[in-house]
Amino acid sequence: MVNLFSSLLQWFSGLFFSKSAEITIVGLQASGKTSFVNVIGTGQWSEDVVPTVAFHFRKVRKGNVTLKIWDLAGQPRYRSIWERYCNGVDAVVFVVDSSDKEKFETAQFELHQLLTQPTLRGVPLLVLGNKNDIEGHAPVNELIKALQLDKIQNRPVSCYSCSMKSQHNLDIVLQWLAGRSH
Repeated sequence: MVNLFSSLLQWFSGLFFSKSAEITIVGLQASGKTSFVNVIGTGQWSEDVVPTVAFHFRKVRKGNVTLKIWDLAGQPRYRSIWERYCNGVDAVVFVVDSSDKEKFETAQFELHQLLTQPTLRGVPLLVLGNKNDIEGHAPVNELIKALQLDKIQNRPVSCYSCSMKSQHNLDIVLQWLAGRSH
């Protein structure tokens, strides 16, 4: 009976107190962007993820927050469209493969290129160092240095180490995203 009452109360409050946030997920190819969307949407991780072509749009409801998610392709030919889909969002999530240190320089360049766009001024940035379940991955302090996150000004910036496979730190990431809702 208590569970039924709790479920009804949650449903009822969701009708009147629901929030939403529009976010765009970017990053180099094979960093785990689509896996992130799949894991927060279904709670399931799969090794068989098809690379995104251009973009995917998906709505995910977590509690009383609806996340409207733009998942953008990370291949070089699609990076020019990132700014268009980041314009006007509540947050940009930049996913980086924390175990592939050879790509950090390219990731840093692409991130800073994106953030120089005047239309993105002030948009909060969340950097996810994905694949922390792989031995030798870069910890948060190394990601901050490699991506020069400490040089980013005029916007909130957060960085978390996480794993889509083990779902490590996804609760904190979801709290951060929910904090951008209105």
